[in-house]
Amino acid sequence: MSRLDTIHGVLDTHGKLGSAAATVPAGADLFAHGMTSHASVNVMLALEDAFEIEFPDELLTKATFGTIEAIAAAVDALSPVAA
Repeated sequence: MSRLDTIHGVLDTHGKLGSAAATVPAGADLFAHGMTSHASVNVMLALEDAFEIEFPDELLTKATFGTIEAIAAAVDALSPVAA
C-alpha cells in the first residue's frame, strides 16, 4: 500500500469526511469537507500508528492536518525512510 493510500484510508476511517478521501483534491481544505477538530486528533493518532511516527508539538496545528498535501508532507518529514 502506498503512503497516499494509507493516508486516504486513515482519513476514510477517522476523518469524518463527506466523501471518500481519494475523491478530495490533495490541496482541498479537509475541514471544509467535513473533518472536525476532534476527527483531526483521531486522524493524527491513526497516522502515528500507521507510519510509526510521532507528531511533535510544533506540528500539532490545524494547518498540518488541513489538506492531504500537508499531511503527506508532515508524514514524509517524520518518516525515517522516505515512502
